[in-house]
Formats: sequence, structure tokens, C-alpha cells
Amino acid sequence: MQNQTTDIAQLIKRCLKGEQSAHTKIYRCYYKAMYNTAYRILNDSFEAEDIMQESFLTAFSKLSTFKSESKFGKDFVPFGSWLKRIVINKSLTQLKKNNKTELWQDNLKPIENIGEPEEETSNEDYTNTTARQIVLAIKELKPNYRLVLNLSLIEGFDNEEIAQILNTNNQQVRTTISRAKKKLKEKLKLL
Repeated sequence: MQNQTTDIAQLIKRCLKGEQSAHTKIYRCYYKAMYNTAYRILNDSFEAEDIMQESFLTAFSKLSTFKSESKFGKDFVPFGSWLKRIVINKSLTQLKKNNKTELWQDNLKPIENIGEPEEETSNEDYTNTTARQIVLAIKELKPNYRLVLNLSLIEGFDNEEIAQILNTNNQQVRTTISRAKKKLKEKLKLL
């Protein structure tokens, strides 16, 4: 891992010097993962491709602003994480344009009436459920459920990060994830 990080750091330096071959190498390292991230959010291959391309253009044009250290100076921020955040932000912007509504308005109670999310107490056995079945079931969920599950379960963001990404609060994210998991379990039972 350290060797790949060093390689990417060297490629970034070469990109900053204007070497086109370095841009191509970085693109080849990350394009599949970034496309998959956009696709999981947008659920449309053409839009995912466009967003992925736009994100690389944005990243390369703003490469001089990339800092691998956090504002506290001790946490390392990998280039891939920075690029993924660009992809997610652009995907969310596109998703909002497509839906022409806020993702949080669909069938959600006002925030003051939400209460605590339900505890997950399930005796269901999902050991024979394949990853493909889970991904297909997630794709069938409504957009806000699909989005929070992808950000949480697949992209690995915690609730605070998701709240920041979606410009909402932690309680809203926790509740939506809880409801999304409940719907996902219902869909998996039908398989």
C-alpha cells in the first residue's frame, strides 16, 4: 500500500508539471472505482460515465489544491478518497437535478418527530445471500434509501460523514439508514 501511495504521489507531481502520461496513469488507476461509485448513486451508466469524466477533469484542474494532510496535519488523505469525494458530490448534484426534489422529502417525517431509529434485532440468516443479490436489492430501493446504503455499506462512510455529504444532520441519516436496512431486509426475504 505504501508503495502505491508513493507511486501516486510521484504521478501527482508529474501531473502538476503538465505530463500528460501521468494524467493517463492516474486515470487508469481510478476510473473503474470512480465509475462504480457514480453508478451506484445515479443508477444510470451513461450519467455515471459523464460524472466520472467530469470528476477527473475537476480533479486534474484543481490538483494544485490537493493536500494529502488534513487541516490537523496528522491524518493522511489519499488521493483516491479526495477524488471519490468529488465523484460523490457531482453525482449527488446530478441526482438532485434528475429528481428535481430534495432526497429527504420523500416519505420522511419532520425531523422533530423522528425519534430514535429502531434497534436492529433480526434472527434472519443471510449467509446464503450473494453480494449480487444484495446489490440488486439495493438498486430496487427508492433513491434516498439506495443513496445512504451505498454511502454507508459500500463506500464505508460513517453517519457523520454522510450527514456532511448530504448536508443534513446525523439523526436524519441514522433514521434513513435504519429504514433503508429494514426495506432491504424485506426485499431479501422475497428472494
